[in-house]
Amino acid sequence: MSGQRPFILGLTGSIGMGKSTVAAMLEQLGVPVFDADAAVHRLQGPGGALLPAIESEFPGTTGPAGVDRQKLGAAVFGNPEALKRLEAIVHPAVGAMRADFLKQHAAAPLVVFDIPLLFEKGGHDQVDAVAVVSAPAEDQRARVLARSGMTEEKFEQILKLQVPDREKREKADFVIDTGTSLAETREAVRRLVEQLTGRE
Repeated sequence: MSGQRPFILGLTGSIGMGKSTVAAMLEQLGVPVFDADAAVHRLQGPGGALLPAIESEFPGTTGPAGVDRQKLGAAVFGNPEALKRLEAIVHPAVGAMRADFLKQHAAAPLVVFDIPLLFEKGGHDQVDAVAVVSAPAEDQRARVLARSGMTEEKFEQILKLQVPDREKREKADFVIDTGTSLAETREAVRRLVEQLTGRE
């Protein structure tokens, strides 16, 4: 077994495509899933390991409840240099958590890295294959605009920051369509897991 490690599948998808739903389906099938967003929330939440570094770099953006997302957002929004400084704090810490996760699940045949901005941030070269969760644009729009506090303008802004869905589909090794019924998506996820773990 020496030298063997799990097959790493990168899971990504634009806002409103159903990535969280697919990640939950993978977990239900017993596949370990590393959730990059959840890792960031832990690091920046109450008592989070990154609070001192973030407060030092961006004074007044943290408190007892952790990072004040609005204040930190205002400090880095539209400022590429400030965003780089924030990413230099966050990314190595998330990378260390991901490495620990991989060690914990070294015996698993398959692990999933759930990374929303996989293509945008260049993380796709750290995985063995990429699965993109995708749905028709009208489904995506309806799902996102149904979220509380979401507006057409915010949605358009988010889309501008993300690699277009069409490009993600072209770059992906696998596409999981969530524009179908939940049962059909669940079956597609099950087939993918069987294919990647050699159980088919």
